[in-house]
Amino acid sequence: MRRLPTALALAGLAAATLSACASTVSLDTAPDATNPQCASVIVALPDVLAEGQVGGPLPERPTDAQATAAWGDPTAVTLRCGVPVPDPSTATCLTISGVDWIDVTEEGSSAQTYVTYGRDPAVEVVLDPEVISGGTVLGELASMVDRTDEVSACISPADAP
Repeated sequence: MRRLPTALALAGLAAATLSACASTVSLDTAPDATNPQCASVIVALPDVLAEGQVGGPLPERPTDAQATAAWGDPTAVTLRCGVPVPDPSTATCLTISGVDWIDVTEEGSSAQTYVTYGRDPAVEVVLDPEVISGGTVLGELASMVDRTDEVSACISPADAP
């Protein structure tokens, strides 16, 4: 009779040990990662991205830097809060669920990089477009990123001074 509780306890310990072995994603801490609004963003992030979507589900993975997150195995999406707030730009601006994002993808890069525009602190999302679309990811993260202060917004080129 005592063997069953012992076996269950050992099985639970083995499961906890195996889940603790998930590889940690190494990311750089952003300059303003200690901003309290970053903490508000990070605690609201989902455990899974793109559940029920093409390319998903992408489970969250542990990271080694403050105010960061990662999803997918292999990693398909990373997020860093507290990156430098972008200056006015001619970069493509996307407004998704009330949050403005600019595409700052470097030429020749296989990953797409988006940074919030008009938000302080700024949030950066890097994704693998072969796995998941930017629209899906940015749409799912918009309500969490919306916790940062909106200080300006994208305007159309026709409205630029």
